[in-house]
Amino acid sequence: MKNKLLIFSFLLLMGPTAVMGQKKADAVTPIIASADQAIVNTGYGKVRGYIHNGIFTYKGIPYARAERFQAAQKPASWEGVRSSMSYGPVCPTDPTTTVNDVFEFPFQHNWGYTNEHCQSLNVWTPQINDGKKRPVMVWLHGGGFTAGSSVELPSYDGRSLATKGDVVVVTVNHRLNVLGFMDLSAYGDKYKGSANAGLTDLTMALQWVKQNIDQFGGDPDNVTIFGQSGGGGKVTSLMNAPSAKGLFHKAIVQSGSYITEFTDAALAKRVSAALLEELKLQPNQVDSLQKLPYDQLSAASKKAIAKVQNDLKAEGKPVVNIGWGPVLDGEFLPYQPTEPAAIALSKDIPLLVGTTKSEFAPFNPGNHGLTMEAAKASLQKTYGDKTEAYMAAVKKAYPETAKPADYVLFDFNFRSLAIEQASQKAKHGAAPVYMYLFTWQSPVLDGTYSSMHCMELPFVFDNISRCEEMTGGGKEAHVLADKMSQAWISFAKSGNPNHKGLPKWPEYSAENGATMLFDNASVVKNHHDKELIQVATAK
Repeated sequence: MKNKLLIFSFLLLMGPTAVMGQKKADAVTPIIASADQAIVNTGYGKVRGYIHNGIFTYKGIPYARAERFQAAQKPASWEGVRSSMSYGPVCPTDPTTTVNDVFEFPFQHNWGYTNEHCQSLNVWTPQINDGKKRPVMVWLHGGGFTAGSSVELPSYDGRSLATKGDVVVVTVNHRLNVLGFMDLSAYGDKYKGSANAGLTDLTMALQWVKQNIDQFGGDPDNVTIFGQSGGGGKVTSLMNAPSAKGLFHKAIVQSGSYITEFTDAALAKRVSAALLEELKLQPNQVDSLQKLPYDQLSAASKKAIAKVQNDLKAEGKPVVNIGWGPVLDGEFLPYQPTEPAAIALSKDIPLLVGTTKSEFAPFNPGNHGLTMEAAKASLQKTYGDKTEAYMAAVKKAYPETAKPADYVLFDFNFRSLAIEQASQKAKHGAAPVYMYLFTWQSPVLDGTYSSMHCMELPFVFDNISRCEEMTGGGKEAHVLADKMSQAWISFAKSGNPNHKGLPKWPEYSAENGATMLFDNASVVKNHHDKELIQVATAK
């Protein structure tokens, strides 16, 4: 009895605090999922999402539909309210049956579930149906034009970015590989759009955004497309597509400036002819491809590509690395990127472009744990009598270089292509260009991952806490993510990435070479690595 009185007296004393604490706990419920909340009316029917820490979240909304090898069309409408709380299917790809443990650890892939009818998108927004016009940021995933999805990496989650910037974030799934880029246009009008079917998907997604995003609190007249690696290549492709003009207003290319020309249509048609031959099909049997299981289709397409490459070699023609990607089909992509007509299409689109310092260099096991003698020996094999000049150029570009591995963990290919894209755009465009280089190095696994490909993604999306395996999750990572994500948000809002947390970031030109180096102490440098690139790439 005495104990009960003590407890009762304690509760009386603490009553107001206990009640306030309960109300506070109720107010911060992370997930609100209800039959009558988070409902938005789209042009095709109503969708219901959920609210996650104040952000309205919608997943797997269909934005288009298409039969195999045919151009995307508007999605079918539906009655009632469509539940949209789970990610939609991803495009079929070759199944992942084994991984490199060391490099799977930082990525933490989510392979999703597959279905060829994969045209769906996801939306994160601070508010719905409020009439406010928020900038819209449409993310195009990496994986080349062959693999990947909008759910592949934890960094792709748009909630943090939507919260931080009061922006609407959209991520997209679309057709890839043989399903998205097999040119069957020679076999009938219904396959007219097959060569770039995967890109017609993206155009349809942008059309969906233009028609519906205002209901999700977004501004259809202020859309930024951004993507990394293959996603950057998709951004570049859309900048060259007449049918995409007017559907976006700013562009960001991250480690994806490798699309310098589109596949020649004649070459693409040779691959499709070889595919039919491989499957022992006549041209009038092309419709049989519609029902062929994906794994058989994929296997046959690889053999067809190999055959065309061997035939080119036998003919004494240049052997090209044929892969799935955008095709110069004369319709969706009528110009090569360097043609004046193509440049004119996006001359008014501000561009933010850059790479990471080491990109794929950390994936080479031989680049780790080097002594200075071993590093010099490795460099000697590549640069010969230019080794000393190379090492001096490294020190000049990056005075902080200290560890032996720091002399070999560089990317020059992606960086050079980004400079080329930025320089061309700055020379011929009417809109500003901004260049960056991500030099921050992850401390995880004794620095093994350095500034590798994809390392900037958790920083751009402000998702350090979701990506601790990649970033370490330390204070420095959070501080840089705050600055870097704000730069992307500022660019999405105005076409200018400057904000008070960074040094003044000038527009890029081929003459000034102005580049923002993102690191614990971010700085702007002009042509800082020009000499290094010249030494490293000289033949």
